[in-house]
Amino acid sequence: MSPLFLVKSKERKRCIYSSAGYRSAVLKLLSPLALFKDPDIAPLFIARLVSSAGVGFGELALAWGVLGLGYGPGGLSLVLACNSLPALLIIFTGVAGDRFRRHHILVAAEAITCVAWLALGICILTKQAPLPLLCTLGFLSGIATAMFLPTIRGIVADLVAGDGRLGGNAIINQTESIGLLIGLASSGMVVTALGPGWAASTRGILCAVSALLLGRLRTPRWQQARRGVLRDLRIGWHEFTAHRWVWIMTLQYTVVIIAMVCYDSIAGPVYMAHGHGGARAWGIVSACEYTGALVGAFIGARWKPSRLILTAAALPAAGAIPMLLMGVETPWILLAGAAVLPGACEAIYYVLWTTALQDTFAPDVLVRVNSWNIIASYALMPVTLLTAGPLVERLGPQPTVLCASVITVLATGCSLLILHLQAVSSSTRAALPLSAPAYVDSPPHGD
Repeated sequence: MSPLFLVKSKERKRCIYSSAGYRSAVLKLLSPLALFKDPDIAPLFIARLVSSAGVGFGELALAWGVLGLGYGPGGLSLVLACNSLPALLIIFTGVAGDRFRRHHILVAAEAITCVAWLALGICILTKQAPLPLLCTLGFLSGIATAMFLPTIRGIVADLVAGDGRLGGNAIINQTESIGLLIGLASSGMVVTALGPGWAASTRGILCAVSALLLGRLRTPRWQQARRGVLRDLRIGWHEFTAHRWVWIMTLQYTVVIIAMVCYDSIAGPVYMAHGHGGARAWGIVSACEYTGALVGAFIGARWKPSRLILTAAALPAAGAIPMLLMGVETPWILLAGAAVLPGACEAIYYVLWTTALQDTFAPDVLVRVNSWNIIASYALMPVTLLTAGPLVERLGPQPTVLCASVITVLATGCSLLILHLQAVSSSTRAALPLSAPAYVDSPPHGD
């Protein structure tokens, strides 16, 4: 056998191995997308795409609709506060999410949102929109949000098992990001060309389409026995407080969300409306954030950090970057570019956090645990929004967002310090795998 033949044979094998490795890597990257072929869960992804596009329309429609009617930042903060007030019901809607079929809860939530936003669109279009009516419609939409938020975080556990949940949560985040991108990019033009009333009506129509898609899902009913509501609440609270890393990160999440709401809902739109680009520019900034979220969800589906909780806890600090830039009056184009990073970090955080909860808690308590996780931040939301409007009017948007950035960094730093000290104190214990059924007093992977 000639030496030349041996050399060619080795090269041929190397090419085969290289090609096989390349195919394996590509398949690994694309594996979560196989869930789109599953008829049991695919309608959920499409529904999230459609509904999230509606949310994109609604964000600009509400802000510019209320401001355009002459109610100012104070009126906008009042409407947003009424919208967030029903969040106090989240712990009860969490009980409903564990008692009934979860896709039925989501369908009902989308139907209520549809009615509220169609009515809001008519009010803005006809200019017959007294502030109490806008607050009432905001309150109605808030009831739907209270039903939707904890339930959507639990439904993936009903439809996908095991390792597929990481991909399922990531695809939900990706479809939401794509939908928001479509909605925000389109709503800026619609608000500018046709007015916020048409943008609000569009959200109502898209919610109706989402409700029809969600109706095609089939989810189990986990609780067959009838129990008292208070007993169900106590069980959910016990599960939530039994895991120290869960409530530590919940406190961090609460503070960061409050800071982000001041930036996104009040200070940002007011800043842009006063000669810094207007509705179109704010739509582009928000779209860039969701572009980052799209990339972040792709990363989150494929990345399993060894210190999962510490990694997740560090990610919200990126939200301070656009706040700082707005605080020093950076041009909106640079602000839009900077919004990509916090969007990506937020998406990775969502995927890692949601999957950890789904792998930690039993399905029959999962929505209640999520409701306790959410309630803290949303219980403070009305006060935050009522305070943020007058604060922006008094101090201006730039000082307000600078304060919000400092709060975000401090909350993240405190959370990381406490979780690190907890990890050190429990370092003698064996690290727990992400798929473990419970993590009592210790976060996944020993964090």
